[in-house]
Amino acid sequence: MLSDKVYNLCRDKETVSSLLAADPNLAPHSVHSKLYGSDIGGVAEHKHFKVNQIASEEDLKRAYECGNWGPTEPSELFLRMYHDAISTLNGDPLTGMVSPPLMGSCGTVPLTIIAPLPDICRHMSNCIARAEHDVFLATNFWMHSEASSLVVNSIRELSRRAGARKHKVVVKIMYDRGSAKQVFNNHQDVPESGWTAKAIQLPPASEIPGIDMQVVNYHRPIFGTFHSKFMVVDRRIAIVSSNNIQDNDNLEMMSHLEGPIVDSFYDVCLNSWHNELDPPLPTHNSPAMDAPMPSFEQESFSGMFDEHGMLRDLAGQGVPKNTTANSRGVSDAGVPLSVDGQGSNKLSAHDETLITCAGNETDLPEHSASDPHYDPDIASEVLRAQSVLSPRNGESRMAAVTRHLNTTIQKDTTGNALECASGDEMTTYIPLPTRDLVPMAMVCRKPWGNANMASVHVPQNEAFLSALRNAKRSVFIQTPNLNAEPLLPAILDAARRGVQVSYYVCLGYNDAGELLPFQGGTNEMIAHKLYAQLDVAGKASLHIYNYVAKDQTAPIHNSFKKRSCHIKLLIADERVCVQGNGNQDTQSWFHSQEVNVMIDSEVVAKAWLEGIRRNQNTGKYGAVGKDDGCWRDSDGKMPEGSIGVDPGKFSWAKGIVGAVQRVRGAGGF
Repeated sequence: MLSDKVYNLCRDKETVSSLLAADPNLAPHSVHSKLYGSDIGGVAEHKHFKVNQIASEEDLKRAYECGNWGPTEPSELFLRMYHDAISTLNGDPLTGMVSPPLMGSCGTVPLTIIAPLPDICRHMSNCIARAEHDVFLATNFWMHSEASSLVVNSIRELSRRAGARKHKVVVKIMYDRGSAKQVFNNHQDVPESGWTAKAIQLPPASEIPGIDMQVVNYHRPIFGTFHSKFMVVDRRIAIVSSNNIQDNDNLEMMSHLEGPIVDSFYDVCLNSWHNELDPPLPTHNSPAMDAPMPSFEQESFSGMFDEHGMLRDLAGQGVPKNTTANSRGVSDAGVPLSVDGQGSNKLSAHDETLITCAGNETDLPEHSASDPHYDPDIASEVLRAQSVLSPRNGESRMAAVTRHLNTTIQKDTTGNALECASGDEMTTYIPLPTRDLVPMAMVCRKPWGNANMASVHVPQNEAFLSALRNAKRSVFIQTPNLNAEPLLPAILDAARRGVQVSYYVCLGYNDAGELLPFQGGTNEMIAHKLYAQLDVAGKASLHIYNYVAKDQTAPIHNSFKKRSCHIKLLIADERVCVQGNGNQDTQSWFHSQEVNVMIDSEVVAKAWLEGIRRNQNTGKYGAVGKDDGCWRDSDGKMPEGSIGVDPGKFSWAKGIVGAVQRVRGAGGF
């Protein structure tokens, strides 16, 4: 039952953003107090909806009225998940980190990236360099690296461009680097000496005269990690991703969003920042809802698709003048995106083939920290990304994949997978012709520092549980690790109903940290636990996989830092998607601040599932045994480094080592 309090909160006209638009010199935390009271930070509710508390038709009607859906019509599954998410606002209206009227919205996803971490930083750097007014970048962990250098160089480039325009750009950066001072003030303003230090190496103000930069270091002791990873540019573009700003061996995922949903992300920026914005963000009174969507204003992006939303041959579309053709072979040219009779885009199984073909026809240098090549638009970025992934100097397709996956810390890893079939090549940048708005919602959670598990009734968690509770056909999950205690019975219940539940996890991801008391256990332990509670029919509906990289035929344990996966994604009934920062582990469910977007679109869901399929081999080679939940090769051997289902008597000691690694940035977040 949706309470009157929540209903009225969501239908209110005032938000943190609107009050700061009226007076941008206010600190967001003072606006929180005015709108929602001063004691909300300590509110936590330790409860969940039970299976028999399914939302009624009247509940769904009220939930619909709580969102700003524009011209879109949410599906029943989306509304049920949204209803359960907003019901958590009854205690703390900001438990979802966004003003309630902005929680339900709409938008588009012109670009998705499923790729090694540097590829996402490349797109971030292009968006930063193209900014005109302001940039707000939030990440959990920032470490000086190749990845951070891509971002830092783009800040320098932005300063150069801003100077040429004689118009300063405001840049705000947030990260979480633990400090004793945060016991007294969670949001520490970082002085220039701090942000230019060896571990960070952001540029000093003297080197970026075209930019006003402010940095905040945020952590809520003890366990309230700022785990968020998102960016808002000019209040026109929002990016939500799985990656930190550091070098590692991870496959990651990012969504580039436009339309009214950007105003929701902007509100999350303000609520996360907390402190006075000095100077204020120039776009404080320029909402995305009232503005055109930038990608669809670009002729180059629109030119990627015909009038029916079908992907054109991309060679020559938005290509920089220095592009040169080569003699690489092209196949399957002309494979289109299919559309249904109503004109809504329906993606086919090999829609990314044309992108591969275009990459084969061009020879572009990679955009890197040491050799930057900023692109003017998404179309140019897509072409460059695929060109870099195309075979060069006699390489096979799979050798090109290995070259690309060997990013910074694992340059000598070799691949053993068979050659990619034509139409099955890795395609990291995935453009979508989704000009029509689709329903979206923010399903986030605030950080909780206390050493208990009281903060569990939050939008993120209820959206995850609602997906499993209300899906009729399938639920797909990818996460580095899965051990959140409330999630396990929901997975079992769905499997027993005959819902096909598939989840991908990364073998050994932060095993040591997950062995700490109350952390839930390793991926192998949880898989074993789940299968042990199911009968034959239930086991047939639960499919658990360990991540296998595109160039591999077996999982590689995360401890070797060669091929890992850090994607956080849920897709229910191939329609409703939740993507963002939140893992399916104890830390993300009970303590960390997470930012996730929920999207209601078959087009997006099918494109993402196809991207997951093409850009890894998990579905081919990663299935674990349903007898014990462990992966074994044809000889019955587990991968090197695997703990198995019994970590031994001193697992707590390994857990302490893992916790130390996390604090040092060597472990998984």
